[in-house]
Amino acid sequence: MTISANLLPIPDFFDPTRVDQVWRVPYQERAKQAQEWAKIHGIKPASEDTTRVCLLAIDVQNTFCIPDFELFVGGRSGFGAVEDNIRLCQFIYRHLSVITEIIPTLDTHTSMQIFHPIFWVNNAGENPPPMTMITLADVQQGLWKVNPGVAYSLSGGDYASLESFALHYVQRLHDAGKYPLTIWPYHSMLGGIGHGLVAAVEEACFFHAIARCSQTRFEVKGGNPLTENYSVLRPEVLDDASGRAIASKNSNLIGKLLQFDVIIIAGQAKSHCVAWTVDDLLTEIQAVDPQLAKKVYLLEDCTSPVVVPGVVDFTEQANSTFQRFADAGMHLVKSSGSVSSWGGS
Repeated sequence: MTISANLLPIPDFFDPTRVDQVWRVPYQERAKQAQEWAKIHGIKPASEDTTRVCLLAIDVQNTFCIPDFELFVGGRSGFGAVEDNIRLCQFIYRHLSVITEIIPTLDTHTSMQIFHPIFWVNNAGENPPPMTMITLADVQQGLWKVNPGVAYSLSGGDYASLESFALHYVQRLHDAGKYPLTIWPYHSMLGGIGHGLVAAVEEACFFHAIARCSQTRFEVKGGNPLTENYSVLRPEVLDDASGRAIASKNSNLIGKLLQFDVIIIAGQAKSHCVAWTVDDLLTEIQAVDPQLAKKVYLLEDCTSPVVVPGVVDFTEQANSTFQRFADAGMHLVKSSGSVSSWGGS
């Protein structure tokens, strides 16, 4: 791999003090500036890239990245996702001329999904509070049961089949050695403010798209009500108790990613959606050619783990997982470095 490029300056309009806020991107103004920026700095269209570089930005959405939103990823610093996104925006602007395509993923949910409180009830008819872990034993013993009320929307009123599926689901997670089913706060709600990209990151992606004539490729995930979907490459469970498919892996995106010469990955959260996505990508790579892992670069300072003080802290698990990725040949890098100095695959 050979990438020859100087780091570009950061446009004057970028304001790191606003990365933790929600605001409207002035598209027309930014489009004009991006075209002028391309002329001034000799930035060529992405179609002319001889080394094709992809930036996969996982779930950089308000719901995870803005303080006081539903699932703000603070990490141990308490401000993690905001700090990560300042660096991510700066990385995009500095490497504008070498990033061929940006692929942001969008976690996308509705109210009645298997990991939201309304799906489950206990004997008192109470929903589990957010961050409850529902284990196989919990379901087998009837500590948590499917809420009969959701059967109308999710199974055409067939409560028995939904109840059977729920047991099958937690059994699948248990057998695969995955985290127990986690009940999350309602988040990334389709049509809501939390679903949108962080404004500063959206602005950087839009600026890149215009300057490089490269369409931003959005990847939606998480809308299936019957399975978690941490990874953008595949849901957690793919079938029902009878073996019939309820979902499928994202073969189109997997194929597209493997066509790039360099895959750079950032986003939220390091312990969950980022880790799951990279793990699935590694599985696909190892099935084709383990050496392809060398073209994957993980921006360690543009991702943070889920930490809820006094409740859960996934920092150590996330770090251990990233080390496993490095042992498999992937690169752990900092956003302050230059892509052109990272070496090759």
